[in-house]
Amino acid sequence: MREFLDTQRIEPEKRLVVERIKDFNEIYEFFESKEAASQSDRCIQCGDPFCLDKCPLHNYIPQWLKSIAEKDLEFAFNLSNEPSPFPEVMGRICPHDRLCEGDCTLNDGHGAITIGSIETFINEEGFKAGLKPHFPGVTSDKRVAVIGSGPAGLSVATYLLRAGIGVDMYEKADRAGGLLTYGIPGFKLDKKVVERRVNGLIEAGLKLNLNCEVGKDISFEDLTDKSSAIFIGIGATKAKVAGLENENAKGVHASMEYLTAIQSKNFGEKYDKSCDFKDKNVVVIGGGDTAMDCVRTAKREGAKSVTCLYRRDAHNMPGSQKEYRNACEEGVDFTFYASPKQVLVNEQNEVVGIEMVKTALGAKDESGRARMEEQKGSEFKVDADVVIMSLGFDPVNPSYLASNGVETNSWGGITLNDKFETSTSGIFAGGDCFRGADLVVRAAYDGREAARAIIKSFK
Repeated sequence: MREFLDTQRIEPEKRLVVERIKDFNEIYEFFESKEAASQSDRCIQCGDPFCLDKCPLHNYIPQWLKSIAEKDLEFAFNLSNEPSPFPEVMGRICPHDRLCEGDCTLNDGHGAITIGSIETFINEEGFKAGLKPHFPGVTSDKRVAVIGSGPAGLSVATYLLRAGIGVDMYEKADRAGGLLTYGIPGFKLDKKVVERRVNGLIEAGLKLNLNCEVGKDISFEDLTDKSSAIFIGIGATKAKVAGLENENAKGVHASMEYLTAIQSKNFGEKYDKSCDFKDKNVVVIGGGDTAMDCVRTAKREGAKSVTCLYRRDAHNMPGSQKEYRNACEEGVDFTFYASPKQVLVNEQNEVVGIEMVKTALGAKDESGRARMEEQKGSEFKVDADVVIMSLGFDPVNPSYLASNGVETNSWGGITLNDKFETSTSGIFAGGDCFRGADLVVRAAYDGREAARAIIKSFK
């Protein structure tokens, strides 16, 4: 329990920048068994583990760290998979510096335990050893329709199937996974990892309906007629806009539109060719993880230059600091304290640049965050052939919500009670369509808790 005095925090090895920017393969290497055990042995087994409290899923972090330190892979694997529907995904994409690792007791002077990398190690080594999460098979006469196969949908399906309840999942895209498949680039999350989880659910009894949009290819009423309950996990895919002059010009793209196009291209599927940015000057507006995904994708796509413009500073960026560092390593330029004023275009309405204004941080607002203040007379121009807006997302509300009495709030989020049930009995929801654009781990939490509520409603 005092190994932290002799053993320092170590990060997993990363592929060399000159190699990794040539492809979309994951950039991090996996820990070896010795490294994972050594890092796990640094855990001091706190009486009140802050890492567990900070994790939205309340993962059994100290317990599976202890198991890996003692080289009990099977127990660690089972512990890891109990509260989490896909821990090997969380180990890769969670902003650990803001969650578990950020609140690790050792973070104050000794360096936090590398929790995310150990989580990935546990599950990858577990799968390699033939371990699998346990599913009993469908034993109930109840069936639940799940609309959307993103993080929330996969999570609710996982916990329903663990209870022996049948699940019919409806996904409008060609592949399951939602954001995990089309929104997060492969250099952060190998798509085979998502496919493995989906295939595991199919083996457990999931009936997956792809290229099937509810409200278009099948009616919501059909689902109501043949299902014991319905879960809506359609995410938040409507890009927020800045209201800038010329923001609909040729060369202006929404972040998710761009990321989806490039992932479709990498799958060998049809994609929007206007998202080919090779040899172009690309500017990305925003400072979250999606913005980092865009700038790093553009580098791999051969952009001439890639610049990220953000109205605050690096410390105040809402995304993971790890992703910011990776972007810097890969040659992305950053301009801070800059806010967009208008998109500049030529006579053909094509982007030629963007006008920005310098900002400064002022007094803190009610949330405790410093207010952003524009500096009068400080406008400046940034040349660009492409502008990608990464300003967040709002829910898209299909017509079947209102027609079935499902209420939404002022910004379009589905209204839920403390049991994740909507205003219509038997219809549940969770994830970004409830929270707005948020972390994958919180969508996974919503799906898990909604599944537990659905199961209780059947008793």
